[in-house]
Amino acid sequence: MPDRSVWWKILVALWMIYFLARVLQIFPLKVPTLLIVVLHVLPPAAFAILHGRRLYGTRGILVFTAFCLGAGVLFESLSLRTGFPFGRYYFTSVMGLRVFQLPILLALAWLGIGYLSWVLASLILGAQPLSRTAVLVQPLVAAFLMTTWDLAMDPVWCNVDRAWVWTRGGPWFGVPLSNFFGWYLTTWLFSQAFALWLRRREPWPVPPRWQTLAVLMYATAALGNLLLAFPSAVPSVVPATIIDAAGRRWPTSDAVQACFLVSLLVMTPLAVLAWSRIPRSSGCIPSTRVRSARLSDQTGV
Repeated sequence: MPDRSVWWKILVALWMIYFLARVLQIFPLKVPTLLIVVLHVLPPAAFAILHGRRLYGTRGILVFTAFCLGAGVLFESLSLRTGFPFGRYYFTSVMGLRVFQLPILLALAWLGIGYLSWVLASLILGAQPLSRTAVLVQPLVAAFLMTTWDLAMDPVWCNVDRAWVWTRGGPWFGVPLSNFFGWYLTTWLFSQAFALWLRRREPWPVPPRWQTLAVLMYATAALGNLLLAFPSAVPSVVPATIIDAAGRRWPTSDAVQACFLVSLLVMTPLAVLAWSRIPRSSGCIPSTRVRSARLSDQTGV
């Protein structure tokens, strides 16, 4: 089994791949769109599994994955058929392979950013793993971090990249407000379920550098949105005016600027705040692990 230094190098490599993916979006006409989408989704998802195994053990990250993907897939599928909780929409071929109308890559996107939001919420609150704050407040903060990410990227992904289409439009550059309610509700539910599952798990030390890398991943998501300010990031083939399903007209540049501003003024400060809460000493940050975890869980990652 690889030692911790190997796992650390793999996590750093995943972060570098994700960083590269965000840079590649500046050249949308030179890089296949599906490749950019894959590199946006798979590195954070793989990062979540490997990083989460270090913090919570194999069983812990499997439980988080089950809660996250279970809630995400359930509500996405429900909304595709009924409009609840996100609203009425459908996915295009941009997102790749779909199963029952739902892209596999979209489901994995929930895992990657959902896990990073959970870790950053833990840092921002600075609460002990078994405390009431960790159980009740951390899921609320994690849901806010996740929804902020969607608030920034949805106008661009649905209007510029045409990855999905809102069939009734909405006030946020064609995106309905119900979408953000749905993101907050879904993230809160799986985060709350995981927080309750952790209540009976004992603390386990986590080196600060592991938390630092998680913050860098979330910060890279924000930085990638800031790169949309490059003129080449929006191809000339994209219309200068967006017309949503309700007939409203939106300047494409305004949608991109909204993504830029949310990333700069909300996502970036949240990443900086989480960064500032990481202890700079050589000590470890308390995490949680299953009491009955095998020795391999404790020493393998």
